[in-house]
Amino acid sequence: MDSLFAKANAIQPLSKHKKPSKQGRQGKKPDSKKAPSKAGPSSDRTLTSVAQNTSLPKSLRPTSPPPENLPKHTHIKDLKLRTQLNRQAAHAARIKTLLQDAELLLADDAGLMQVENDMEKTWRVGQDEIVKGAGQEGSRGRQEWKLDGGPYRSRYSRNGRHLAIVGSTGHVATFDWQTGTIHAELQLQETCRDITFLQDQSFFAVAQKKYAFIYDRDGVELHRLKAHVEPTRLEFLPYHWLLASVGNTGYLKYQDTSTGLLVAEHRTKAGACRTMAQNRHNAVIHLGHQNGVVSLWTPNLSHPAVQLLAHLGPVVGLSVDPSTGGRYMASSGADGTVKVWDCRNWKGAVREWTTRGGGAELEWSAKGALAVASGGSVNVYTKPSIQAPFAPKVAPPLYLTHPAPHRPLTSVRFCPFQDILTIGHNAGLSSILAPGSGEPNFDSTEADPFEGKRTRREREVKGLLDKIQPDMIALDADFVGSLAPPTKLTTAVNDKHDVPFARLPRLERLRAQGKVDETELEGGMEADDDTNEDGNSNGKKQSREEREKRKMRGKGKSVKRYLRKQRKNVIDPTAVAIRAKLEKQREERRVAKAIEKGEMEPKKPSALDRFRRS
Repeated sequence: MDSLFAKANAIQPLSKHKKPSKQGRQGKKPDSKKAPSKAGPSSDRTLTSVAQNTSLPKSLRPTSPPPENLPKHTHIKDLKLRTQLNRQAAHAARIKTLLQDAELLLADDAGLMQVENDMEKTWRVGQDEIVKGAGQEGSRGRQEWKLDGGPYRSRYSRNGRHLAIVGSTGHVATFDWQTGTIHAELQLQETCRDITFLQDQSFFAVAQKKYAFIYDRDGVELHRLKAHVEPTRLEFLPYHWLLASVGNTGYLKYQDTSTGLLVAEHRTKAGACRTMAQNRHNAVIHLGHQNGVVSLWTPNLSHPAVQLLAHLGPVVGLSVDPSTGGRYMASSGADGTVKVWDCRNWKGAVREWTTRGGGAELEWSAKGALAVASGGSVNVYTKPSIQAPFAPKVAPPLYLTHPAPHRPLTSVRFCPFQDILTIGHNAGLSSILAPGSGEPNFDSTEADPFEGKRTRREREVKGLLDKIQPDMIALDADFVGSLAPPTKLTTAVNDKHDVPFARLPRLERLRAQGKVDETELEGGMEADDDTNEDGNSNGKKQSREEREKRKMRGKGKSVKRYLRKQRKNVIDPTAVAIRAKLEKQREERRVAKAIEKGEMEPKKPSALDRFRRS
């Protein structure tokens, strides 16, 4: 190794500064083979060897010309502080100019497969060709997991890094699919129907035979949710920290995972439900029932917000498009039809076509690709063809297809931020590559695939502090944070001034609603008029504070305050009934005493007394 260094002449010792020799003074050239006589930057031959082929980014170049219109700090006398402020201003200006280059990343189109002419079709390209063209890093998504205990269902975490699988016989596993690290693996030895992650990969919920259970990352059972009886499908609302479940009993239940309380419980009145999806834009739950009805639910409504007859048979699959803000919903029925609906107008399906093999599992990707798993194959369709209105019942142009002979196909899941589609079937799981289906740009504050332990904790605490209340879930998500429109309700008392009802004083609001006992106010009003006439000779009307202060002179304020709080100006029906009852009892006691003294004769009973009200 030393000989290599010596041969390359990469590292040389620093030579001491020496005076030039006589030969050098006489003009004789020094020997080029000898070491350089002067030590400095020019003596290091490796100093500029890398700089010739590399360059720093624009934002880090100190010699780049500063932008124009920079603020001048000539009024600052301290030279050091002025230089620092000028440097900071120039750096901030460079950052603003470079933001346009960063925004270009979000404007690029997704990497969809394209053909050279009309004779070629993208669906004819198989997975082997896609893997060869994807490269070494992209080809890692093409995997096959052969497992016993199927059919299997899968669920990805929000950052797309972790995968949770569950088999119908009780095999449960969570792992990091990129590194192959297994977090937990359980054999529950009972029927399991669904699985989902909670706020992150640290906790996951499993819909088992009788109840829903929550486990931690190591597979330790934490909670048994007895309120969720025989659950079939699970969904987690990340911004509300709600675990929603629906089961064979036909009840939709919301469980707050931060407090452990059961927030809402709705009876769907449609029997057992085996299809559920959530709209990530407004957190509305979509349910598909056995009678072909699709209903939309929120925690604050005991009845469905929207209810439509989508299919002639049981609804098998549901999914909402996240790329359009939840505007489109896809549904599939046991009759073999797939329909795309516009959530803004439920008058009819936007597009409808028939699939082979009966019911189909559906899933939308982050870029608007729709995966339909039916029979023994999985078909992928891309927009805008699936969202464009089309009257004939013809399938849209096919983008990608993959045969999966292991029937039945129970689930399809797109991996977030990846062009990967995971298919759950009877023999395990299969992951295929779907170019252009994933979102290439991620927001690290929402879901970061490269987050560490500390970042995950900070994000969990921040998400808990910013948790949205369940009452704010509605079909129109834009009402959150908007200003309330001014009310147009006025009363007859203030029609001239056009004062809104909410801004009226309490007494006038009660008078407008007819809840004021005018008889109780007559004495007080007369007293106020007398004091006004006595106190103010000019006839000016005193304010309420002045009248109260005038009444309190020379008297105990605490007693008057207590009496003022006890005085009620509202007619309470309960108080009126109690007064009438006490008056009746008082009258009966008076009549009984008069009969005992002989002042009155007892009333003889009549046959008509039975018809009188007591």
